[in-house]
Amino acid sequence: MPANLDTDLLRAFVAVADSASFTRAGERLGRTQAAVSQQVRRLEDTVGKRVFERDTHGVRMTRDGEVLLAYARRMLTLNDEVLALMHRSPTVASVRIGTPDDYATMLLPEVLARFNAAYPDVMVEVVCDNSPDLVAEIDKGRYDLALVTRKAGEAGGELVRQEPVSWVAPPLDPASPPGHRPVESLDPLPLALFPKGCVVRDLAVAALDGIGRDWRVAFASKSVVAVHGAVMGGLGVTAMEACTIPPSLRRIGAAEGFPGLPDIDIALHRARGTAPKPVRLLADAIHDLVGGQLLGRQGNRPMNAVP
Repeated sequence: MPANLDTDLLRAFVAVADSASFTRAGERLGRTQAAVSQQVRRLEDTVGKRVFERDTHGVRMTRDGEVLLAYARRMLTLNDEVLALMHRSPTVASVRIGTPDDYATMLLPEVLARFNAAYPDVMVEVVCDNSPDLVAEIDKGRYDLALVTRKAGEAGGELVRQEPVSWVAPPLDPASPPGHRPVESLDPLPLALFPKGCVVRDLAVAALDGIGRDWRVAFASKSVVAVHGAVMGGLGVTAMEACTIPPSLRRIGAAEGFPGLPDIDIALHRARGTAPKPVRLLADAIHDLVGGQLLGRQGNRPMNAVP
């Protein structure tokens, strides 16, 4: 029988990764440092890999830990969504929101967690797709909200915030043999991208074409976890919004011969007509938390303070 991953162990692992400290992770989880350390050891026994290196300077993730982290976040999000769905009231308001996979994975989980804490009777359904397709679908009334990417300054939707875009490569490996060429120096340049229709993909290939740099698509997926993994594994480089780049990957730019990339807009579209109150509340929460760049900060005002 295959082993199963315990979500309690994954939650402890994510807390340590986020705080870079077993002690702070324990404070966040309401457990002792020793208990958190024991949970991480049990997780390492389950996966058969070391996920952290511990020394006198602190805690840092191993390569295997960095790969596990993205999947752990996704598994915990799904776990929490299922439990919220099963525990909902018999009659429940709902909001259907469309967004690209990278925003669903990297931006929305904290928004939805805070929203659920403030409005536990509202069920939120998230559907992932490319931004242009989502805009077309919301115009047909298939979503209540769509949080999408658009080129900077384009019309359509409500501007939530502008976001820089960066080139991203795998971390340099100090154990690489002499003469090894990092993936960003290969010709043609291998790329790991979202499918056609992705706004950032279009900006990236246009920038490369603008400087005459040859490129090829080495990997494509709608899943941001899969794109992160492809870059981590050295299949290619990619371009991503700053808010969707994990700390395990390396940002590159002019020093490596790459062209600058323009900022993008994160925009919110609403279905036509008068929106029900739950839809307005979630839209306000997105503007407040994503637009105010409050995610990940301590001591934010409570969600029920959203106007």
